[in-house]
Amino acid sequence: MNKAVELMAEWGKFEVKHPGAELEDFCRSYLEQKSATAKAVAKPAWTAPASTDFALMRLIGRIVKLQSSYAITAMAGSGINTIEEFSLMNAIYHLNEPRKKDAISTALFELTTGTSMLERLAKAGMITEYADKEDGRSKRVKITAKGNKALLYCRKQMELLAQMEFYDLTAAEKKTCISLLNGIDTKFSARWLLHKGKSFETVYHEMTAGRSSKG
Repeated sequence: MNKAVELMAEWGKFEVKHPGAELEDFCRSYLEQKSATAKAVAKPAWTAPASTDFALMRLIGRIVKLQSSYAITAMAGSGINTIEEFSLMNAIYHLNEPRKKDAISTALFELTTGTSMLERLAKAGMITEYADKEDGRSKRVKITAKGNKALLYCRKQMELLAQMEFYDLTAAEKKTCISLLNGIDTKFSARWLLHKGKSFETVYHEMTAGRSSKG
């Protein structure tokens, strides 16, 4: 196959998978794939992943842990103590006085964990709750003036944390990361509650049905 034709074919495949990506994103991805056969640097046995999927999952997990640690320092003194509480406060703000269970699920927390956080935030004066007029069995949560002030401060601090965290990436690289990972967030966010009570084997087959492993 003519090299130009082969390159165009590869671009077509990439564009289908990542419709929001730019040409620079394709070039970077294409070169990374071509360099994947380069000689690997020896690493300790515990760092050797079983697969590329595992390596990616572990990398994201480590970044999340580091982010959580730095977030505690960034938000110190605000009354919002953890990145999880920040996430829950953001959910309440964007949902505009939601039911407690809706705020908790939107922030991707288990009911018991989310409820405990709401109780702590209420005691700290960050939120208040009141009975839902449409459903007496449910309660809604509202951010207080104190909570709004704290949330505004934390958003500024978290913006600085984000800038620090991704400082060494170019704007194009950041957009590529977002483009590649957005679909995963959307896919699992819409289904994780439906998977409660199901075996992992069932969930695995549901989420990978009709698609072969990409390695």
